[in-house]
Amino acid sequence: MKTLALALASTFATVPAFAGGVYVNVENNASLTGSDYTGSVTDFHVGYEGGTDTFGYYVQGGPAVVATDGEDSDNRLSGKVGASLAATEKLDFYGELAVITADADTDNDNAWATKLGAKYSF
Repeated sequence: MKTLALALASTFATVPAFAGGVYVNVENNASLTGSDYTGSVTDFHVGYEGGTDTFGYYVQGGPAVVATDGEDSDNRLSGKVGASLAATEKLDFYGELAVITADADTDNDNAWATKLGAKYSF
């Protein structure tokens, strides 16, 4: 945990000071099949967000702890980039591209994921 705190602190020291644009995001995504816990990924990200009234974007990245049920946890790197567009006053479109590095002990490739959607407000 000391290594994580040091990594986050050094990242803040190297990121220019932008008004309200830099943030820290800690997120856990757990998986279950039925009632059987299979694992989780916890991201410890530093990011930057910006935009206008109609367009927003963000980019974030940092360490990720992968905890598979019954196995030792694995430290990797992960990142996300995303954007949103206000098409009308009530309709927004959004998208995200995410990546997490492969387990160093395997020959697997990096894992990529996308998210696309629309949100309509009443």
